[in-house]
Amino acid sequence: MPSVVVNGGSVVYEILGDSGELIVLTPGGRFGMDIPGLRPLAEALVAGGYRVLLWDRPNCGASDVQFYGQSESHMRAETLHGLLTALDTGPVVLAGGSGGARDSMLTTILYPELVSKLVLWNIVGGIYGTFNLGAHYVLPSLQVARGLGVEGLPRMREWRELIAANPKNEQRLLALDRDEFVKLSLRWLNAYVSKPGQTVPGVDDELFDRITVPTLIIRGGTNDLDHPKRTSLEVSCLIAGSTLIDPPWPEDAWERAVEDRAHQRVDRYNLFDTWVLAAPPILSFLDG
Repeated sequence: MPSVVVNGGSVVYEILGDSGELIVLTPGGRFGMDIPGLRPLAEALVAGGYRVLLWDRPNCGASDVQFYGQSESHMRAETLHGLLTALDTGPVVLAGGSGGARDSMLTTILYPELVSKLVLWNIVGGIYGTFNLGAHYVLPSLQVARGLGVEGLPRMREWRELIAANPKNEQRLLALDRDEFVKLSLRWLNAYVSKPGQTVPGVDDELFDRITVPTLIIRGGTNDLDHPKRTSLEVSCLIAGSTLIDPPWPEDAWERAVEDRAHQRVDRYNLFDTWVLAAPPILSFLDG
């Protein structure tokens, strides 16, 4: 896979398709571009006449681990800016779900000159959703670093997987300064604490005035605690002129996928397997 060095870290990417406007497609969590369900959506968008850039964000897939910025999403937005600048892409379509939606929104807010259109789905919000993010992505490493120092980080399953994908990551973790890592982790954790005036964790509502490009929002499922329906409705109010549509997948798709994942039902669908169903409305929006 080709890569670009941004802020001292290697960022792995892949571009699908030979012609057409470029769509940057970003998944959620700390999942890399090989997460099941992402590539079928990318291929459907390519079939619709677009090119698609898939990328492993810092701390995802085969890219280098990195730790800087106001929040992890701020770091990802800065990284995407560096990647697209290095590739000299010009304005692109940003499309992302879950954490990828937050990364795409923040990139558009901070670097509006990079973005021509914006597509969002599975937007995280609410007490459960934001607390869950902090508890899952920040607290475990913070607690290990406080107790064992950075030497304990490579022993954790999450970082072991990234070391397996990119052996350089072990030394990058061991080279961290413990006190600085703890300080950064507390700052990243604070971004996930629900606050008045922050519909999206770590992003002040007033900043959404900076999003002026055409925006499509696929609303959250009715009972989805991770990506509440209310949050997507509120974001649609914050982004002037945005288009809000019902999800093209079942209302309970996320809940059923979470259950399948918990029960390790590998013969059934993964978290992002239904995302390919978003291809027709996304293409209709982009072509309109």
